Amino acid sequence: MSQKHLKEAFISNLNGTSLLEISFGLTLAPLCLLCRGLLLILYYLHYGKPLNSRKYSLLLDFLVLVSPLVFSCTVLSPVMCWVPAILVAFCAGIFSKIHSQRKHETRVPFRQIVKDFQETYLDPEYIPAITAFRVYVNVLTSISILAVDFPQYPRRFAKAETYGTGVMDFGVGAFIFANALVCPEVRQKSCVTQSKFSSLARQFFSVWPLILLGIGRLLSVKSIEYHEHTSEYGVHWNFFFTLAFVRLAASLLLAIFPKNISWIIAINLAVLYQLILNTTSLKMFILHGGDGRGTRVGFLNANREGLLSLFGYLAIYLASVQVGLCLLKCRNSVRGWIQAVCLSLLAVLMLFLILHFSQAHADPVSRRMANLSYCMWVVAHSLMFLVCFVVTDLALVFTKLLVKGSSVPCCWNILKPPSTSGKHGTEAVPGGRTGTLSHVCLISAINKNQLLFFLLANVMTGTVNILIDTIHSRTAFTLCILHLYMFVNCLVMYILHAKNIVLKFW
Repeated sequence: MSQKHLKEAFISNLNGTSLLEISFGLTLAPLCLLCRGLLLILYYLHYGKPLNSRKYSLLLDFLVLVSPLVFSCTVLSPVMCWVPAILVAFCAGIFSKIHSQRKHETRVPFRQIVKDFQETYLDPEYIPAITAFRVYVNVLTSISILAVDFPQYPRRFAKAETYGTGVMDFGVGAFIFANALVCPEVRQKSCVTQSKFSSLARQFFSVWPLILLGIGRLLSVKSIEYHEHTSEYGVHWNFFFTLAFVRLAASLLLAIFPKNISWIIAINLAVLYQLILNTTSLKMFILHGGDGRGTRVGFLNANREGLLSLFGYLAIYLASVQVGLCLLKCRNSVRGWIQAVCLSLLAVLMLFLILHFSQAHADPVSRRMANLSYCMWVVAHSLMFLVCFVVTDLALVFTKLLVKGSSVPCCWNILKPPSTSGKHGTEAVPGGRTGTLSHVCLISAINKNQLLFFLLANVMTGTVNILIDTIHSRTAFTLCILHLYMFVNCLVMYILHAKNIVLKFW
């Protein structure tokens, strides 16, 4: 077999992993973020000033926020279930250290701090959990698209062939979910100053970079005969096209129907699509082609997975719009966000129950078709992932109350209560703002240029695969390549952020 066919076989005919293992894996990123925040607060408590060195901030962010994820999906994958427990114990140790040291600084009772924490006012204009969620979906995707070509990346984490729940199967849906969280319909920018028609026209114009990137990827892959898994999207289709067309279709639907019922549209769309799959020959067409032998003659037949899965991804997008609208409701206190977390966890539980029923009576999870079970699974796990980041932010807010004056980048700003802050009620409590530290935060850096980060990861992945025989790489070499690849990508984003450069011109 040629190198191209070897790599294609290496990522084909896989069955995924368990829902439980993916759930454990999703807690890693929030725990890494919590660990970074606690270390910065401990540094402030020890030295009396924040960590202002750009060099050391980048190094700390990379080693704590990115490197553990690389290890977890390679050499630590056999003990994946133990990694979150180790991180929890480490974070608990740091918090204990902070709590013991603060006793020498203040005599405020711990019970009073808990009471003050519940009444703490938070900046309603910025929800750091959404930023962290979107950035980490991008980071985890970037790690996986290269790591999957190395033998140290478990085959159960890769995309399943037809049915199954692989980590990368979730990543595709989570990317759609993350994009919808901050779409114009959620941010409600266009509806105030523009008509629905002009807003829709603006949406059609804004997706041209994605279509251009999709065409560029198609031409480059075909021209260099790069290995590709045809059953993912088809012969000519790719994920950039999916992102563009899902956004266009969602904008059209949300221009017709009220956006506050987007969850109803999502459910109806997913259920109707599943009924068509089960009652017609559409499922057989997607899996085996028009002639039943898997041939790909004609544009629709050649790209059947990519084109027909748009219905499922559109349902995920619309469900995420509803989540975004709920999150942006004015919750300016810790107590309000604790209630939101409880309601979200209840929603997650209901979604998993529906998923169990769907898999038992309709179809197992299939990213290839983006069926009802896949939609339920992606929305449930994405919401759970998002809730983990909210809980992380609340934990960091509580710790900042223990250490007055400390600050953590990409964490909630603590505000004075409206009754004591004069006219506006948005004055920051000392230590509540992120200050200069926000300018050296890797999360903020990636967030500023997310599409560029994803594009650069794709280009570097292709370059590494062309230059290196990834399938036969040794463990030490693999870890070096993956860390270098992620560090270069993060460093580029970091430099652009430090120079306040945002490469977005559409």
